[in-house]
Amino acid sequence: MTRFFFTTGAVLAGLAIAIGAATGHQPSTYDETIIIWLEKATRYQFYHGLALLGVAIALHIWKGQQTLLNLAGFCFIAGVLLFSGSLYLMAFSGISAGYITPFGGMAFLAGWLAMALAGVKLSEY
Repeated sequence: MTRFFFTTGAVLAGLAIAIGAATGHQPSTYDETIIIWLEKATRYQFYHGLALLGVAIALHIWKGQQTLLNLAGFCFIAGVLLFSGSLYLMAFSGISAGYITPFGGMAFLAGWLAMALAGVKLSEY
């Protein structure tokens, strides 16, 4: 899972930069609400892409915490798909998907909780 999380984190962070750059250079194309959605979606996607890199590194270093760290990684991926994905869907298609966004936020929180628990249960490096 280390390679999967590391690669996925790098791809998600890179895509966040690309989407932010592509949409940020055309602000007149979007109304204020859509700009807010896009900024929030790319920001959270980028943060959690970096978090996945941290999960991959932690998996490599702390061999005894695979279960919690794998849970954290999958929660971060689910959070990006649900949170950022729903905001992208609303921004680019006009489909009302705001009811999905909070589930992504809960997935992010669950991922951070799993990371914290892995740290608490850590006995040694």
